[in-house]
Amino acid sequence: MSRRTPALIAAAVLLPLALTACSSSDGATTATGDKAAAKSDGFPYTVKNCGVTTTFEAPPKRVVTMNQHVTEIMLELGLKKSLVGTAYLDDQVLPKYAKDYASVPVLAKEYPSYEQVLAANPDFVYGGYGSAFTAGDGRSREALKKSGIESRLNTESCTKGDQPMDTLYEEIREVGRTFGVTDRAEAWIKQAKADNAATAKKLADLKPVPVFVYDSGDKTAFTAGGEGIGNELIERAGGTNVFADLDKPFGDASWENVVARKPEVIVIYDYGATTVEQKKKRLLTDPALADVPAIKNKRFAVMPLSDAVLGVRVPAAVDKLAAQLHPGATTP
Repeated sequence: MSRRTPALIAAAVLLPLALTACSSSDGATTATGDKAAAKSDGFPYTVKNCGVTTTFEAPPKRVVTMNQHVTEIMLELGLKKSLVGTAYLDDQVLPKYAKDYASVPVLAKEYPSYEQVLAANPDFVYGGYGSAFTAGDGRSREALKKSGIESRLNTESCTKGDQPMDTLYEEIREVGRTFGVTDRAEAWIKQAKADNAATAKKLADLKPVPVFVYDSGDKTAFTAGGEGIGNELIERAGGTNVFADLDKPFGDASWENVVARKPEVIVIYDYGATTVEQKKKRLLTDPALADVPAIKNKRFAVMPLSDAVLGVRVPAAVDKLAAQLHPGATTP
């Protein structure tokens, strides 16, 4: 996928919170915006994100999001009123966000131009993949800063060696702090931890299943490596990623290695113009893959791409994937 570089860096935008007439339990600033009120609600707040250090005197007010998973983080935290523009869906937003999403102007089907971003008059841009801030397209974080616009990049691809689920919790926590909605962020994290624990309990006595992720590719297979949330999602769902030794969130693997590693289940990422059925056909009709156990037994699992990136869908996605890897065994 062109928007995801081999490092799968994510474009970043901190979520803005509309100012209210008085302070709330979520930490919103007062309408007066005076320093005393800001400080009492956790501002100034300084955060280092993917090598960029930013100090916020108050929550951002006008936000543009680029890439679906960061848009859904904003909506989950109740920040739709701060959104003045959005762009680039991989599939469909969750039904629970559909009404709020419909109220946000769509700047472009894919990435907006720098001029389109400026026309929305944002004070913050939140990107999901590094490609959201491509310098060659004029949307670098440095260029935005020169225009008086702060930014955030989703941290999946600028962290290395960390536990991705912990990175997700920290992403939500930092966004919550940035927009003065700490209580909402902490409530989400608490529920996510409980959901993950419930899934782990159901899988406690089950043997992990070898899994190969097929995102896309013909000459080589574009797959999930060992550094991203996709790998941890597989492990938490009762699987073992056969390309966990690939030291990046996504990367290319040879078909010879796919055959050699004998996956028992193939997880297909569903997004874009190529359908799941087309991807299955490509795999099932390749003579070189005929001896792969997953191909022999036609064992496939399907995940929307938005489930497999660092966003609020992950805890539920773990449980859904577990049900596909271990059918019948995960029913409460």
